[in-house]
Amino acid sequence: MNAPAPGWDARLDLGFRRTAERTWLARRSHTGPLRLQRPLYPEGASVCHAILLHPAGGLVGGDALAISVELEAGAQALITTPGATKWYRSAGAQASQVQDLRVAAGGLLEWLPQEAILFQGTRARQHTRVDLEAGGRFAGWEILQFGRPASGEGFAQGSLDLRTEIFLAGRPIWHEAALLDGGGRWLTSRAGLAGASVTATFWVAGAPAGDAVVDRLRELVAGGPGQVAVTRLPGLVVLRYLGNSAQEAKARLWTAWAWLRSEIAGRVGGMPRIWAT
Repeated sequence: MNAPAPGWDARLDLGFRRTAERTWLARRSHTGPLRLQRPLYPEGASVCHAILLHPAGGLVGGDALAISVELEAGAQALITTPGATKWYRSAGAQASQVQDLRVAAGGLLEWLPQEAILFQGTRARQHTRVDLEAGGRFAGWEILQFGRPASGEGFAQGSLDLRTEIFLAGRPIWHEAALLDGGGRWLTSRAGLAGASVTATFWVAGAPAGDAVVDRLRELVAGGPGQVAVTRLPGLVVLRYLGNSAQEAKARLWTAWAWLRSEIAGRVGGMPRIWAT
């Protein structure tokens, strides 16, 4: 019997630089099926929009993706994806995606991928590390959908190894790690997902946020289906969503960020155009 084919080993390394009033892609290299669509400037030259492409369409057992992004001093970039990331069922091998994000002083990285869909039976590992210099800022989210409720599929089998770390000026301000099993009690317990199929976390790090800012964010995300909570920590504001719609999660979190980005970056703009296609 032939051994199963190994998965993709794919890497993408990006570097953004600020020159005068323009942020531009100063470095790009890749191996395997990871690409970057040409830089776009829908908000003007100061912020570069970039769309990550994974032509394979999803991750299967044995795939290993590594994404590295660096913003030099003063650079501003918004990075997203054209569609959901799909983590497919695995016969045994684990699929992994490792993300290393670095922002220098005066830079702002908006890391806004669309949702990740965890198919029943997947074995997924996603680790993210964010390093901010003093004066660097980061706004990024992670939207997870467990199973495919529209197809009647839950997440009774499979696993997710999840880790997110954020450092500001070399000091850890966020560390969260979880090893989640399909069909486990965490999916149904009140301390976990409480039966919901979608959870999302949005971090805004390195930007000042007083009581008035947090109160306004809570007003903006109140109401509607699902639950959203806002928490302030030293150097960090965290928004959490729990519900049953990835689109609802994205809309609620974007509403909060659209207001906050105007406060900390002086920019007002609509959602990235690719989300509407």
